[in-house]
Amino acid sequence: MKKLIFILLALFAISCTQNPRVTIKTDVGDIQIELYERQAPITVTNFLKYVDEGKYNGSQFYRVVKKDNQPNSAIKIEVIQGGLEFLTNIDSLPVIEHESTQKTGIRHLDGTVSMARLEPGTASSEFFICIGKQRELDYNGKRNPDLQGFAAFGRVVNGMDIVRKIQQMEDTAQYLVKPIKIIEIKRRKSIF
Repeated sequence: MKKLIFILLALFAISCTQNPRVTIKTDVGDIQIELYERQAPITVTNFLKYVDEGKYNGSQFYRVVKKDNQPNSAIKIEVIQGGLEFLTNIDSLPVIEHESTQKTGIRHLDGTVSMARLEPGTASSEFFICIGKQRELDYNGKRNPDLQGFAAFGRVVNGMDIVRKIQQMEDTAQYLVKPIKIIEIKRRKSIF
């Protein structure tokens, strides 16, 4: 009996230290994401605020960047982007401090989830998911002239097939002809 109690307590302790996870339910399939709360606390807190308030429910993935649809960019990347862009005036949303990959140690690899932004400190609700390694999005990367990179804060743990499927859909100048509806994003419950 003592051994069983010890095992249950150990499992409970492990579950309490796990990173939070969310499920992005789309009309083409689900994407599960693990969030790196300890490494990127500002960015994860901001993202989870939108999740918990249901702000992403009914939003969409609207942008796909592929090697063949960025003719004017010397630095090619591959991502899908989603958020509230077409639901609200995102310029009116509160912005957060930029947590660069130099601070967090999170790199833009296949499945990395990161915040879209114009200048450092302008991210709010828009996020993207990397397809393949995207080192030019890290701190000192050359995708943006400021060399500050983007704020990576999680990774896809299940559903990269859905991410790739979205990226291959028809687009015009990087915007999906038929945006993919994000039905909801919600936290996954712990086993305890």
